[in-house]
Amino acid sequence: MRIFLAGGTGFIGRSLTERLQAEGHSLTLLTRSDRGPGPGPGPAGGAVRFVVGDGMVPGPWQEAVRSAGAVVNMAGATIFNRWTARAKKLLRESRIRTTANIIAALAKDDTPGRVLLSSSAVGYYGFHGDEILDESAGPGDDFLACLCRDWENAAYRAAAAGVRVVTIRTGIVLGEKGGALGTMAPLFRVGLGGRLGDGRQWFSWIHRDDLVSAMIFALRRPDISGPVNMCAPNPVRNRDLTRDLGAVLHRPAFLPVPRFAVRIAFGEFADFLLKGQRVVPRVLLDRGFRFAAPALPEALAAVFGRK
Repeated sequence: MRIFLAGGTGFIGRSLTERLQAEGHSLTLLTRSDRGPGPGPGPAGGAVRFVVGDGMVPGPWQEAVRSAGAVVNMAGATIFNRWTARAKKLLRESRIRTTANIIAALAKDDTPGRVLLSSSAVGYYGFHGDEILDESAGPGDDFLACLCRDWENAAYRAAAAGVRVVTIRTGIVLGEKGGALGTMAPLFRVGLGGRLGDGRQWFSWIHRDDLVSAMIFALRRPDISGPVNMCAPNPVRNRDLTRDLGAVLHRPAFLPVPRFAVRIAFGEFADFLLKGQRVVPRVLLDRGFRFAAPALPEALAAVFGRK
């Protein structure tokens, strides 16, 4: 299959690219700088090439979208920053504009069987305390929820061109050398780890390998469309996360970070860290997807190479 990836060079994209190439797919990755022709064929013959362009701006890169049987859109500025007015504008524009330009390219071809996987996040649901949320739950009304709603709605416009659209609502992704653990683990290793606030907020997470497997699962299954929660079936409270992370690193985790300190550091984004969502992957479970790391202790052990 010919697959176009926007955001394919990031923390998740690198792993997805490696898996797809190993399976023999031909990949085109959108990048802002010239990286050359890409690595040679993988074990199964899959090749990778790069196309230079800015997803937020229409350009020749859109030709690669038109020739693809599948498109994976993971482009967007990171949410793990302090949300200033300028940062929030970039969060929206980097997602909505890139998605709109991808849809514009898809609309110029009516080849049947095409699929678009477009990223979203469990932040779509807003904050519901202990309520268990599956894909049938509606959107929240905070900034991140509204951003996810608008981002997904932009992606669903591809359906008018006969494209099967899957919006992937990811939890916090756990993996080595990046993601949430790339920030947290160094603090824990020097004994500065601890819960955020009272630690009762829910943490919906997924191991990076399971996320990549779930994305490929959705690409292959024509019976999957619409929103798909891509998080492990066992969300945990923040206090349990910090306990398990401390245990796997053999470090104490008893220094709580006060709510006011989180708000000073992250501004409005602090709500996401201090409130969270309790999300379950109902669509994946109902379709028979099997998680390699369904529980947090084993996922952390896999990340850090511990038994």
